[in-house]
Amino acid sequence: MSKYIVRKNGPLYGEVEISGSKNAVLPIMAASLLAEGECEILEVPKLRDVDVMCKLLRSIGSDVTEDYGNGRILIKTDRIKVEQAPYELVKRMRASILVMGPLLAKTGRAKIALPGGCAIGARPIDLHLKGFQALGAEIEQGHGYVEARADKLTGGKVYLDFPSVGATENIMMAAALAEGHTVIENAAEEPEIVDLANFMNKMGAKVKGAGTDTIRIEGVPSLHGTRHAVIPDRIETGTFMVAAAITRGDVLIKNVVPDHVKPVIAKLIECGVHIEESDDLIRVKADVQPLVSTDIKTMPYPGFPTDMQPQFMAFLTTVKGPSVVVETVFENRYMHVGELNRMGADIKTEGRSAIIQGDRILQGAQVICTDLRAGAAMVLAGLMAEGITEISEIYHLERGYADFVDKFRRLGANIIRTND
Repeated sequence: MSKYIVRKNGPLYGEVEISGSKNAVLPIMAASLLAEGECEILEVPKLRDVDVMCKLLRSIGSDVTEDYGNGRILIKTDRIKVEQAPYELVKRMRASILVMGPLLAKTGRAKIALPGGCAIGARPIDLHLKGFQALGAEIEQGHGYVEARADKLTGGKVYLDFPSVGATENIMMAAALAEGHTVIENAAEEPEIVDLANFMNKMGAKVKGAGTDTIRIEGVPSLHGTRHAVIPDRIETGTFMVAAAITRGDVLIKNVVPDHVKPVIAKLIECGVHIEESDDLIRVKADVQPLVSTDIKTMPYPGFPTDMQPQFMAFLTTVKGPSVVVETVFENRYMHVGELNRMGADIKTEGRSAIIQGDRILQGAQVICTDLRAGAAMVLAGLMAEGITEISEIYHLERGYADFVDKFRRLGANIIRTND
């Protein structure tokens, strides 16, 4: 079993370049199924989830060329051979559900095993199915799978009970080739939604309003291939910002969109961290003054991202004063608390709230990655812990961070990957 061994090695210093966004590239790859012609996707991060999506697209009938050395993938789908996603791939990655909208739009049928890939909450797909039904699809659910069928998709009005990112993306893709006008209300507003809309519009789609809570899609008869560069990963950006803060370091983070991490910037400033921003750079200086506590409440974008909650919680264990974290997005996102407490943190949870007593001296321990972002939190805690921190089940972490160990080592972190 592969593990990370982390030792405290002082503040992080230097520069780090952020990779393309995992949560943007996966729906964009799925949307390439809509195109007649080749799509070239640039700034693609080399991740396990990207590899799973490549396998999934090939199983459907796409010709996929991976060129990670140049950060690009070529996808061409002359003919969809099967309208379903196999369980052995879907169980490895929740984002497999994103092929459902494009398959339904192109073939009138999509069958998918119920997804897996994450342990942080139920995350049901009912909102996706509600959207497909609004476009005229019939839904059938069996033991472990769901199927959507439609002789013809027609535009409709969809109100999402919760601004689900995946549901917004899937409905956008299904509506792109539907006849008529589709409106998605209470849509997710994340930057990844905007990136998908930009990609689709380059293919000839007519999507307006992405980045607001109301998205309008005018269906078109067909879409063509295109070339598109994926936006930088805002969660990786935030992770390295917090890494600089927790080690009291000074790190220049390159290839970023500062507007995408405004809540993280604001909360770090509240804690006493010095932040400098420019067009595509953020410098984090945490060695200027003593750092103090703050409270955070996760919210859908543009609120504080739930995907940064575990990392920020690890940081809050090391600053002066108590903090309160309220998790409103996922109901099961405190599994990392037990692991942090094993390292000497003092965190108590009750329902969706966690109370963190700060100013703790963390101790190295054997811990596990309970999910992707919790794994990042374990590494950040290990950078400040006395002794050795041994982190197992790192496959979770490697789903979502490209060149993770090398990037940290170049900043001075003492971290190695071992294969037992």
